[in-house]
Amino acid sequence: MPKVVSRSAVSSSTDARPTASSTAALRVYYCICGEFILVIDKSLAALPRRQTDGAIVIRCQDTENAKARIFKLNATPKDPILVERQGGHEKQYRFHCPRCALPVAYQSTPPPVKSGPFLYIFKGALSQIQGQVPPDAFEDEKLLADSNNIA
Repeated sequence: MPKVVSRSAVSSSTDARPTASSTAALRVYYCICGEFILVIDKSLAALPRRQTDGAIVIRCQDTENAKARIFKLNATPKDPILVERQGGHEKQYRFHCPRCALPVAYQSTPPPVKSGPFLYIFKGALSQIQGQVPPDAFEDEKLLADSNNIA
């Protein structure tokens, strides 16, 4: 039987400009337990932080002044909780790691994710390196320990 050979040509050019999709890098983030939690189009370190609790703010919906981030969250929604804030209370709809149940994110509207204007990632909840604890994961515990040593 004759051997079948396909004919194909591969074309590439070093002069071609990169396309938007080839230059856009997706960032992957993991829970402390190593479970994949978030893939997003921008580094979390470059996103703004919320003043009340230091959470990372991810814009979920387009507005006239800003575009929404492109992301996918792999987390399980839980029942809402009421958090006491200066000047009132805040209702948080939390999302937990599907493996270890650690809270990783919250939003001010009921699930699904992206139903509200913003999603907030808890400070120290995610790491870019699987199985590595983020450097800011235990910052608040250190502050508590330092304040207890003073008394």
